Amino acid sequence: MTKTLSLLRHAKSGWDDPVARDFDRPLNDRGETAAKLIGTWLKSANTAFDHVIASPAVRVIETLDHISIGYGERISPVWERKIYLASSATLMDILREANDEHDHILMVGHNPGMEDLVLDLVPDTSSDALREAVYEKYPTASYAQISLNIESWSDIARGGGRLDIFKRPRDLDPKLGPEEY
Repeated sequence: MTKTLSLLRHAKSGWDDPVARDFDRPLNDRGETAAKLIGTWLKSANTAFDHVIASPAVRVIETLDHISIGYGERISPVWERKIYLASSATLMDILREANDEHDHILMVGHNPGMEDLVLDLVPDTSSDALREAVYEKYPTASYAQISLNIESWSDIARGGGRLDIFKRPRDLDPKLGPEEY
């Protein structure tokens, strides 16, 4: 029996927006475009989740809104405040509490937690090009899918996963790659 964990980092947010709190930062135009594109790709890959857990930060809410547009159906998460700027260890604790009836969980949140969780779950082998790409950078709106050889979410542990997919917006549209400065 295996479980599947998908991790999505929120799309690019607007640092120029005059918000009082980081929590309230919205997406910028580039982030909206990237989120829709990832949503379209998820649909074309026949990706389906039976449970979604997400940070309630504005940029995550807006990311899911735009993913849903590309995906063609509403993605309705359980909002979990503890995901906001959480460490890998906290994210793992949240997953350990998940109901075992869920076989494929999508978690949507922030870096560095998302990136660190991938790196903690997937063993470091010299032949893993996907893990190496995550190690180099886990850009905004990027999606990682990990297979876990567990029967219960309570058994999730460091080194217990295999990274099957790592998809960045720039993999789908080179214009969404790193900005030149």
